[in-house]
Amino acid sequence: MNRLSSVIDRHRVLALAGAALLAAPLLAGALSPGHAQSTLPLAAQGQPLHSFSDIVAADKPAVVTITTKMKTDASAQDMGQGSPYDEFFRQFFGEDFPQQAVPRRSQPQQLAEALGSGFIVSSDGEIVTNNHVIDGATEIKVTLDNGKEYKAKLIGRDAKADLAVLKIDAGKPLPTVSWGDSDKLRAGDPVLAIGNPFGIGTTVTSGIVSARGRDLHNGPYDDFIQVDAPINHGNSGGPLVDAEGHVVGINTAIYSPNGGSVGVGFAIPSDQAEPVVAKLAKGGSIEHGYIGVEIQPLDADTAEAVGLADASGALVAKVIGDSPAARAGVKPGDIVTAFGGKSVGSPHELSRLVADSAPGSHEQMTIWRSGRKLDLAVVPSTTDDTRQASAAQQDNAVPGDAKVAVPELGVGLAELTPDLREAYDVDPSVQGSVVTSVNPDKAAADRGIREGDIVVSVNQGQVTTPQDVVKAVHSAEKDGRKSVLLGIQRGSDEMFVGLPIGKA
Repeated sequence: MNRLSSVIDRHRVLALAGAALLAAPLLAGALSPGHAQSTLPLAAQGQPLHSFSDIVAADKPAVVTITTKMKTDASAQDMGQGSPYDEFFRQFFGEDFPQQAVPRRSQPQQLAEALGSGFIVSSDGEIVTNNHVIDGATEIKVTLDNGKEYKAKLIGRDAKADLAVLKIDAGKPLPTVSWGDSDKLRAGDPVLAIGNPFGIGTTVTSGIVSARGRDLHNGPYDDFIQVDAPINHGNSGGPLVDAEGHVVGINTAIYSPNGGSVGVGFAIPSDQAEPVVAKLAKGGSIEHGYIGVEIQPLDADTAEAVGLADASGALVAKVIGDSPAARAGVKPGDIVTAFGGKSVGSPHELSRLVADSAPGSHEQMTIWRSGRKLDLAVVPSTTDDTRQASAAQQDNAVPGDAKVAVPELGVGLAELTPDLREAYDVDPSVQGSVVTSVNPDKAAADRGIREGDIVVSVNQGQVTTPQDVVKAVHSAEKDGRKSVLLGIQRGSDEMFVGLPIGKA
């Protein structure tokens, strides 16, 4: 079975298939009534092929090759390992996802070279590339399209946005490319990718926008443009340009079963990159806000259980101790519906808004708790803790023997006796009712409830015994609720699960 690999470290490219631009006239000819379909090439039929030569002539001189030297452990592989997307690929394909390595010496801590691309945005030598292209570099060299080489200085970088700004001194004005408007891009729009794949020299490829808003679950700034361009080692950091020759994206990642392009590539949108680049050009790094919560998405059952009209917002699964959120009064089970005056539709949106906030700023956060809205004042801090954007995970259910059955939920519960605490390794501080069985035909099993989980709350009301759970479920039924929200403790993890109330 093929596995995907990340081609997003210091070696990648974005390109687009020009054949897509020919699909419309070919199809029109095929459907034209009363005419046999011609098998001659379009040029032979008198239909000239579209040329991007003017765009290439204008933009190509501003695209550069970036070569870095870095100290590396011989056991580490260059392609993928240590890149910002490692975890994404491992989540889906395990620890053995294929990674293409640049040959290295067998000795540890040897100097290795890595290849990437970039583009000049100011005539005095300011260059944009991916952060992962220069991450860990001890030396950075920039080669212009005309072959001239310069030593580059790192001006600023942002790992979360995967962007970096370099500067070279060429002693004369340099050719540049200008930013475009990525928000205007639509699926099907033609685009070009320019870069240096495999170090063979500056190369141009063409294709279309395949999709917008792709999230690789790597961080708060995942909002990629997907293209069908051939992207290969060496093109990371190169520009994606539109039909007017303006930069609408920065080529960053691909899906690949073999390390080469299969037409599924990703670029950072220019409208996201341009303001970050402007800040980085002033020097240093960018501080991102942090509030200290673990969040998970809402579903229809959870929304119904807490009385929300739709499943829009971010459900707080856990609040980190002594974090900005804890100091603001945020509690597990709260649903964040707005942050900093902007609505929150999903956990990803909240992560992005928090990351965009300035540490030390005073932000208003709107939450839904116990059937009503509350406004809390929170002061984001700065930290490298990546738990802020993590989503609570659920495992498969494992049936067992029950003490008290709750058929409406499809689970069996028991009191947390000392023996059961020991059997399920439950911390003495945890209070609730332990799940001892799960009906495989009920929603609880589908939602990942399993034996050994501790039900600590129902509809945000604390419970300590199975009878408390039964009472809370019956109370919800009397109130006309079709679902309940269970607070679950699993080891050190906390999460919330919305369950429909089934017939007994």
